[in-house]
Amino acid sequence: MEQRVTLITLGVLDLEKSAAFFERLGWRRSVKDAEGAAFYQCGSIALGLHSRDALAADANVDSAGSGFEGITIAHNVRSKEEVAEVLAEAEAAGATIVKPAQDTFWGGHHGYFRDLDGHLWEVAWNPFFPLDDTGAVTLPE
Repeated sequence: MEQRVTLITLGVLDLEKSAAFFERLGWRRSVKDAEGAAFYQCGSIALGLHSRDALAADANVDSAGSGFEGITIAHNVRSKEEVAEVLAEAEAAGATIVKPAQDTFWGGHHGYFRDLDGHLWEVAWNPFFPLDDTGAVTLPE
């Protein structure tokens, strides 16, 4: 298998409400005619939103998951100051801040928000994982 992530799909309770949340953050919706889904180009990968029930049915699993599901999504930023700015934008769009911006033990700065459907997003500035001009993260060898 090639080492690659191309699409992250989030199961959401209300597709239009969740799509509006991301659009309030300034994200531009792609594939506008995709029935029952919303897609956003995020650098070299895409984020998809799909009905939680339909997504669970597609994977042949129960949709009743609750609490922490063992995954976070990271949004890395270019500066330490930008962490608090992005968290404030997310909160203004309807997110809940679960960890305010703060220094980390590993030398970065981060915080977390929970989106409308409970997915955890880490907003992080990591001086060891620089972003290129397109926003793609560059991991050290």
